[in-house]
Amino acid sequence: MPTVYEAAGGAEGLTRLAAAWHERVLADEVVSHAFSRGYRPDHTERLAAYWAEALGGPPAYSSGYGSETTVVRMHSGNGPHDEMDRRAIACFDQALIDCGLTEEPLRRVLHDYFAWATTTTMSRYHDSAADVPADLTIPRWSWDGRQDDPGSSLGE
Repeated sequence: MPTVYEAAGGAEGLTRLAAAWHERVLADEVVSHAFSRGYRPDHTERLAAYWAEALGGPPAYSSGYGSETTVVRMHSGNGPHDEMDRRAIACFDQALIDCGLTEEPLRRVLHDYFAWATTTTMSRYHDSAADVPADLTIPRWSWDGRQDDPGSSLGE
């Protein structure tokens, strides 16, 4: 059985998904606020590399861009943002359609991964990015959901 990464089209497929999601969130009146102070020109490539690593692909994010700690710190210290999270997930679901990633069970697995990451790992440290542990590893996700990772401090 292929990995979720392979089923999603590998690096190319996840780059298309990241670009479609980014386009949708920039157009969303609530979620776009997260990008109001700007974003890196390589945001799409970095996001695709992160998703690829989490979904069974190569460790391109952690070997070239940073760690889970880096990612979680970028998303921390902004207070609770439940509506933004819900809308980001809705944008992701629409981006799956935009990219043609609609066949089950792939669509459900990708949705579940993104919803989980958005509402747990990326929104855990509301008060301060300084609260994020220094030793986090990128959580792995497979057809069966989150895979146990003894090096991660992000259990549910």
